[in-house]
Amino acid sequence: MRDVPNWVAIAGTCAGSLMLVWVALLVILWRAKPDDMTVRNAVRLVPDLLRLIKRLAGDTTLPRGVRVRLVVLLGYLAMPIDLVPDFIPVIGYADDVVIVALVLRSVVRAAGPEALERHWPGTPEGLQLVRTLCG
Repeated sequence: MRDVPNWVAIAGTCAGSLMLVWVALLVILWRAKPDDMTVRNAVRLVPDLLRLIKRLAGDTTLPRGVRVRLVVLLGYLAMPIDLVPDFIPVIGYADDVVIVALVLRSVVRAAGPEALERHWPGTPEGLQLVRTLCG
């Protein structure tokens, strides 16, 4: 039997590590979600979140780094290729949720919660859910 090349072993280790990190992030997000948040509420937030991200990305009063993160996020969401393919049930969209939550948390930390309030296009209840997810 031939030995496995080093790069194959390293790639396998990296892939396994990335999967563990994704699972850990999913568990953290699941535990951090509000108790009253249902799948239906989350689905209703999607159009408002997309408009929020677009508005924040276009706000020239925000720091450039924040806007760049948001533009990259919009590009990632528009790409047909994801880290975890969307055709895989549940977990296929989970990577998008993790990435959106992480980017919005960093935006809130850098720009402040007032930026969310200024640009939020949805209901006050939806804004409260987004605030909770953003910390």
